Formats: sequence, C-alpha cells, structure tokens
Amino acid sequence: MKILIALTYYRPHTSGLTIYVERLAKALAARGHTVRILTSQYSSALSRRETVDGVEIIRVPVAFRISKGVIMPGFGIEATRQARWADVIHLHLPQFDAAGLALRGRIMNKPTVITYHCDLQMPPGFLAWVANQAILLMNNLAGLFTHRVVAYTRDYAESSPYLRRLLKKIKVISPPVELPSISEADKKAFKERWNPGKQSPVIGMAARFASEKGVEVLINAMPKILKLYPKALVLFAGPYQNIIGEESYFARLKPQIDRLAEAGNWRFLGNLTPEQMAAYYPMLDVLVLPSLNSTESFGLVQIEAMLNGIPCVASNLPGVRQPVLRHGLGKIIPIGSASALAQAVVEILQSDFPVISKDALQAEYAPDSVARQYETLFLELLHPQPQSDKS
Repeated sequence: MKILIALTYYRPHTSGLTIYVERLAKALAARGHTVRILTSQYSSALSRRETVDGVEIIRVPVAFRISKGVIMPGFGIEATRQARWADVIHLHLPQFDAAGLALRGRIMNKPTVITYHCDLQMPPGFLAWVANQAILLMNNLAGLFTHRVVAYTRDYAESSPYLRRLLKKIKVISPPVELPSISEADKKAFKERWNPGKQSPVIGMAARFASEKGVEVLINAMPKILKLYPKALVLFAGPYQNIIGEESYFARLKPQIDRLAEAGNWRFLGNLTPEQMAAYYPMLDVLVLPSLNSTESFGLVQIEAMLNGIPCVASNLPGVRQPVLRHGLGKIIPIGSASALAQAVVEILQSDFPVISKDALQAEYAPDSVARQYETLFLELLHPQPQSDKS
C-alpha cells in the first residue's frame, strides 16, 4: 500500500504524538508499505524532503504561526498531489489542515482514517481563541468526511466531546511503544552521569515542559515528599526550554524549580534519545504523570516505565488512567492534587508491587503489532466485503 500520513508537527519535534507517528510509520515501512509523511517545515533548518528509516518526509514551508498553530499557504497544492498518489490517507488530529485532506479523500475515493490523539486546549488570548475555534471547525469537518477514527482507548473516546459524536466510526487501537535494547554498561554510565551521588528515591517525569502536563503539581508535592525523603531527586526528561507557547509557563515555575535544583532535588535531563530513555527508566523508583486536562489522552511513557517494572502515578483522567487500571502497576490520583501525588509517591516507595509480564506488554504495544492492526483496517476500507442480505 501507498500510505500518506499527515500531521502538523513531525520529528525531530518531540511530543507523544510525533513519537507515536514515527514508530507507526517505521513499522508500516518495515512491513513493506510505501509511507510518506506530509507535515510542516516548522523550522527553516529542516529539509523540505528527506527519507529517514525508510519513511519519506515532505515538509511544507510555514508562512507564520498563530500560537502553536502553523499557516502553510502551499499545503493545499501539496496535499492534492499527495492524495492522488496515496492508496490510503491517514490523518493525525488535532490538525487544522485535516479537513481539506479528508475531503480530498472522499472526492478521490481514497479511504481516510483519523487517529485522534487528544482534545485541543489553546493558551489564553484572543488570537489563540480564534485559532482554537478554527481548528475545532476543521477537526469536525474532518470527522464528517473520514471513514474511520482510531482512538487509544474507549474510555477516552466516550469522554471526549469530539469523539463522542463519532462513536460509530471508532476503532480502538493501543498506541505503539518500544524501547531499544542497551547494555548494562550503558545504563550504569547514564546513571553515573545524572545521579552521581546515588540519591534516593528517584522520581521521574518524562514530558515536554507544558502547562497541561501538570509540572506544578509535582513541584507542590515535593515539600511533603522531602519531609520523609530529604534526598529525593526529580529527574525531568524532555524538552523544557523555549517550548512553543509555553515560555511564560516555564518562567512562572522557574523560581520554585531553581530552589529545588539548588538543594539538589531537581535535575533537568533535556531531550533524550530512545537509547537514553532506555537507560533513564531503570534509574527510577516511580514515574509520575500529573496531567491536568484532556490534551493528554494516554501517556505513552507509562508503558515505557512499566516495561522496566517501574510503577506510575497518573491523574484520574480518561485514557491517562488506563495503563494503571489495565496493568495494575501504580496508583491513580485526583486531577491537580499535589497532596494526593505526594501521598501516592510515598505509598509506592513503601510498598511492593507485583511483577507484570514484559512479554504481555510488548505483545500489546509493540509497533509491529500496532502496525498490523492499522494494516488490517486499511485493507478492510480498500476492499470492503459486501454485506450479506438478511431475509
């Protein structure tokens, strides 16, 4: 199959969405399909066209931004060209340009599938509000035109204002999760670099530094944790400086983080490679995901941590709570509660959790397994079976 995948941002931009698409695209290419990514050239340093890991990437220049959104005047012409080429069109929402591609799919009789990653919540401000309304309109039109919609979990689909209207089109497919194999020596070297004093316990948070991630919930939980564990160390893995649309959020929390860092209780690791992430999780005693709203729909990092036997504390958000509910490795806390987060971390540190099967996790979340489910869905749309007459 010739599969066209469209999304606003793609790698090297780091988010759960871009990591998801990269893993899926590589897995589909490895299964023998021709995969093209249609995305924005959000940085002028990026090539307009390149092939990475068997996946062709086509980037459309950005004229200007509205908050986190990008305006690409040339997108329509390129979208038409690529839609004609494709056998299947695969859209990843939220995305302003998705409606036009979905309409092209209908007009050209090309099966079109949406993967819906999360609800959209823009930062305050009039322009951001306008952008939000525009994207919501385009997402709704895309949902009208598309043939099927993939959601991470039924839990999230039934709670999302967008997905609730499309339940008849919903197909649930778990997200792709994988970590590379690395040596014990590499794990040791990584640990010596980032925790040379062997501080304990180590609390992990792996995310972009963004307001919806609830970083302040962890910050506000630290005093209670430090009373019992004065040498506790937070290792924050992920981009944290100059995040588009999150500069003021970082500036607001920076004084509190600086105090924790000066006391030796907080350390930023920056954006890590997959190999470094594979060394990161074994260092942890617990991973926290104190997300605040429905812009978080699952939390891939929870599965990555569980593959290493690390328990998680997650907010009681639809979708986000599912890894802990499904696999039993961790605790769920009320949304935004710093005291509950602190209590859950302490209880986990003082408890023994059952060992869960790594093989079972890999069977559900391995990119090849996920790609096979998408492959089946695409083929069903390409070659629909006639419905038998019922007399």
